[in-house]
Amino acid sequence: MNSDETPHILAGGERIWVIGPSAAAEHLPQMLERFRSGEAGPFIVGDAGQPEGVVISWDLWQRLAVLSADTLEFDHVYDIARERLADKEPSVPLEDVAAEFGWDLDEPIDDSDLPKK
Repeated sequence: MNSDETPHILAGGERIWVIGPSAAAEHLPQMLERFRSGEAGPFIVGDAGQPEGVVISWDLWQRLAVLSADTLEFDHVYDIARERLADKEPSVPLEDVAAEFGWDLDEPIDDSDLPKK
């Protein structure tokens, strides 16, 4: 254990290490080097062993941002679908649904990331 780190036990029993603010500032160049070498972190920063902030690599932040956006979009689509399924009225044409979700049915689909059969 580094003397600049304090253990913190999460609710699930997992132990994390919290870096104090002055140590984080002092070691920021080393954190950047670790990011450049492919280590994503996270580096958890806080006072008195209490986590207050997290330093992560830019690549990891971008991946998390995409996942977050996907989740928010999914929740929106799910809410609309649930409302529609609960509605006893006749079904809605696909074109209307696509317009509500902002989908362009004439746009080509990029399936290059799907496995080839």
